[in-house]
Amino acid sequence: MDDLYKTIEKPSRETLFKDRNSKFYGYAFPVSSEADIRDLLELLKKKHHSAGHFCYAWQIGIESVRFRVNDDGEPNNSAGMPIYGQIQSFGLTNILIVSVRYFGGTKLGIGGLINAYKQSAKLAIESSIIIEKTIDVLYELNFEYELISRVMKIIRENAISIQSQKFDIDCKITIVVRKSKINKVLEIFSEFYKVQIQPL
Repeated sequence: MDDLYKTIEKPSRETLFKDRNSKFYGYAFPVSSEADIRDLLELLKKKHHSAGHFCYAWQIGIESVRFRVNDDGEPNNSAGMPIYGQIQSFGLTNILIVSVRYFGGTKLGIGGLINAYKQSAKLAIESSIIIEKTIDVLYELNFEYELISRVMKIIRENAISIQSQKFDIDCKITIVVRKSKINKVLEIFSEFYKVQIQPL
């Protein structure tokens, strides 16, 4: 279905990948904004205040996608891109993956770094719960109070979720519609001429 996407349910447990005494602590977080990402990076920097590198990649969005990678002082494309590669490999979005490195005294070389950051990201994702979500759209229904029982019956029969409702002389209900069902829902309410339906 084109209205489904994959993300993670909650932050992963901390994972550890080791290579020649270097330690790579991996974390995966569900995120929805760049403000979330900044806050999480700050928390990790406090937790690992003596670590050398905080390399990460994130992707936000479903139909319009934004992403960023950061090598944080490691050689170009040796950290952020391998981490981002795992986000793509698992087909995830709305996710931040951070790999925190403590240098172990032996240089790993570009190939070693690419492998270490890739494995660290993979472990973080594998220790997460991957979930599938639907792309939903909000619509507002406006109608007169006397129509309330008929409108609620339509909502129940079509298993439509209600986000908020306000019943007065004029009633207002905000419904959550799965993207693949939009046309069907619009059709149902357009036949019901006394109900106004508009996207939010």
